[in-house]
Amino acid sequence: MTTRMLSGIALAVTGVLLLCSGLATTLIFGGGAGACGPATSVTPTSSSAARSPALGGIGPIGDWNAEQVGNAAAITTVGMRLGVPPRGWVIAVATAMQESSLINIPGGDRDSVGLFQQRPSQGWGTPEQLHDPRYAATTFYQKLQAVDGWQAMPLTEAAQRVQRSAYPDAYARWEPDAARIVAALTGASAGPAACGVAVSAQGWALPVQGDVGSGFRTSGRPGHDGVDLIVGKGTPIHAASAGTVSVVRCNAVDVRTGRDWGCDRDGDPALTRGCGWYVDINHPGGVITRYCHMLTRPSVAEGQRVAAGDVIGVAGSSGHSSGPHLHFEVHLGDHSSGTAVDPVAFMASVGAPLNQ
Repeated sequence: MTTRMLSGIALAVTGVLLLCSGLATTLIFGGGAGACGPATSVTPTSSSAARSPALGGIGPIGDWNAEQVGNAAAITTVGMRLGVPPRGWVIAVATAMQESSLINIPGGDRDSVGLFQQRPSQGWGTPEQLHDPRYAATTFYQKLQAVDGWQAMPLTEAAQRVQRSAYPDAYARWEPDAARIVAALTGASAGPAACGVAVSAQGWALPVQGDVGSGFRTSGRPGHDGVDLIVGKGTPIHAASAGTVSVVRCNAVDVRTGRDWGCDRDGDPALTRGCGWYVDINHPGGVITRYCHMLTRPSVAEGQRVAAGDVIGVAGSSGHSSGPHLHFEVHLGDHSSGTAVDPVAFMASVGAPLNQ
């Protein structure tokens, strides 16, 4: 992107964010995704980390360099201009991460072009148009908004309905990174992917919107220290309350050999033991929550502070698991099995009852 284009994007982002200021720092009680907005103005990054410093002093974010973050800023800005809810910005950025690694490449597979690898032969536009990030993002958002119920879909499903990729599950792995970049660019304190997550007066939120499957220490599973919340693969997992991440770990063991099974693939209910990719969060008052069987490495790190509703990873089926779900635990005191309590009763007591 040229300096002139980036300056235009910066002005557009600043104008939109001034209109929305203050919304992201307010707790959302049952609001829709569109009710949550960014809090402060921001200047997007430069298009080239190697040749010049980032515009406005904003540099790389995580593993993504300034060029890539600059393209994410362009995608986000278009979403703002079109009035797309913040959830859509994350979907769009994650899609471009998978399709092009957020690099505005001139070509790709067959006649694919640009950030979203859209194909002129499929009616997306001319090669010149599709190489313009603003045009490419606009066409993506238009297709996304034409998908009935897209805001309630897992990211990978919504992206696939637009892109029709040969690898439909691939989009899910990028959701944590996309949420982090969009949050950093827009200044939203809890990240736009958390918009629409209801936070109770006691400061608690549902980790996912899913029905309880296997319950807490049932007669059939007396050692089951949590509850299984049934959701699709790639569903965002939210921190249930504010706290500090204390554990980020892969725990999946092949019961036949005692060796590492690995967490970047599905587990097995008979052949694998362990939580797969999982996260523990320490909350005030000695409360600890645990989130198991994530699809990919969690998007948080040990020692990181999180807010209620922050995306910490995406649901999968790693470890001892028979299918996609979130195994959710609550402990009072420490991380051991002896301190586990029924999450259904606990979450009801803090104003965030799980779906029964």
